[in-house]
Amino acid sequence: MANIEKSLTAQKRNLHVVSALILLALFVAATLAFRGLGNWLVREDPLMHADALVVLSGGLPYRAEAAAHYFESGYASEVWLTRPEGPSDQMRELGVQYVSEEDYDRQILIHLQVPEKSVRILPNTVIDTEQEVEETARELRKEGKTSVIIVTSPEHTRRVRALWKKLAGEHLKAIVRAAREDPFDADHWWRDTRDALSVVREVLGLMNVWAGLPIRPHAH
Repeated sequence: MANIEKSLTAQKRNLHVVSALILLALFVAATLAFRGLGNWLVREDPLMHADALVVLSGGLPYRAEAAAHYFESGYASEVWLTRPEGPSDQMRELGVQYVSEEDYDRQILIHLQVPEKSVRILPNTVIDTEQEVEETARELRKEGKTSVIIVTSPEHTRRVRALWKKLAGEHLKAIVRAAREDPFDADHWWRDTRDALSVVREVLGLMNVWAGLPIRPHAH
């Protein structure tokens, strides 16, 4: 009887040790996954020549600066800017001058020696990245072009690629690149509120893409 009790006690002790090791392994794996999330979100394509450069809204002034660099290096002959929704009508009613984001991007590009005639603002107002991708693909088809270099923030690159694959169709090619001067710290994203909020937003956005985009942009 004593031997049986000793055996059961030993088995329980071994079970506790194994359980503790499993929990430790899970904790370590979760910690590594958490710390690596910032780098996982950064997913660039190899750089190559394209019909146009597209600067997605946000990330002033870094995205426009990167697009100007690629233009100067000869990767595309024109730069397209998306037109994000803004309070222009409300500001006009208040008698306050409103400078839109695409106007700032345009000024940055021209300041960095991109010819004014090579800068285009796409016609339709967009609310989010999903609509920016759709607007870019629509403009490519309209112009009979097939490829673009999309410039965005580092943490935004994976979601842009996922949206392009889902929405643009297999005949249109997007080369997604991160703005090189953007301050996003992929290695320590949890230390900064800006970076942490960006990572949360990107993860939620990716989940929406993977689920089939059930959450739609709000109405204009």
